[in-house]
Amino acid sequence: MKRFICRFASLLLLACSPVALAHAASPDDRHVVPVLDDWVTVIEQLVVPAADAMPEDKYSYAPTNGEFKGVRTFAEQVKHLAAANYQLAARILGEEPPAGTGNEAAPDSIKTKAEVMEYLKGSFAWLHRAAAAIDEKSALAPIKGASGTWPRTRLGLLVDALAHSSNHYGQMVEYLRMNGIVPPESR
Repeated sequence: MKRFICRFASLLLLACSPVALAHAASPDDRHVVPVLDDWVTVIEQLVVPAADAMPEDKYSYAPTNGEFKGVRTFAEQVKHLAAANYQLAARILGEEPPAGTGNEAAPDSIKTKAEVMEYLKGSFAWLHRAAAAIDEKSALAPIKGASGTWPRTRLGLLVDALAHSSNHYGQMVEYLRMNGIVPPESR
């Protein structure tokens, strides 16, 4: 998983670097948006089937054997991932995230597997919209009012969303396997 994330981040940063953007033959020949949207799709095609693979009666599962005190349940993992997607996409788009999506937590009203799945799919729809809003000019422009240890850009926020989703996908895979479920991507 670490190698996947490193390769993903390296390829994405290389493809969207100022040098690569400057060498585009013309605006019609090469665009950032398809590359970014393709990566949103890749992560979405891992995460959504994994979330769907866990039976609803196991959505409240959290490991207990070992150092797992206070970890999120499977549902909380998925809801956290989705809430972060909404928040990061909203920053890219200059919009407010859906009501109740705060501190990378989903609204308390989202409880059933069907509601969690709808929330998750919606978060990827927002990431697709965010990817579509990034172009060569806006990709590396600092976002006003954004804080962090480095200047926040639209490209950086999208990479953050994808890396974060990948991290939680890995945790979801472990939870699935702990319940005797082979993740869809591994079948």
